[in-house]
Amino acid sequence: MERLREIGHELRRPEADFLRDGIYELRVTLRGVHYRVLYFFHGAIAAVVSHGLVKERVVSPKEIDRAIDRKKRFEANPSRHTYKET
Repeated sequence: MERLREIGHELRRPEADFLRDGIYELRVTLRGVHYRVLYFFHGAIAAVVSHGLVKERVVSPKEIDRAIDRKKRFEANPSRHTYKET
């Protein structure tokens, strides 16, 4: 997550990859388990739309479709879906 924050759009394989329709995957390993975090960019901000998917050979089309739906909802009202630390 730190690398995504630091590098943003420039983060590439093997750490991240473009899936489709503006959705990317971040590949994370924690305690020997490989996870995928799906996200998209809203300007310079990376918005996480799915997390904790256990890595399979490919990301299921159903999960990508779900991420696309969440992206559309975010874009319709970004302030409603944005976390801000206080």
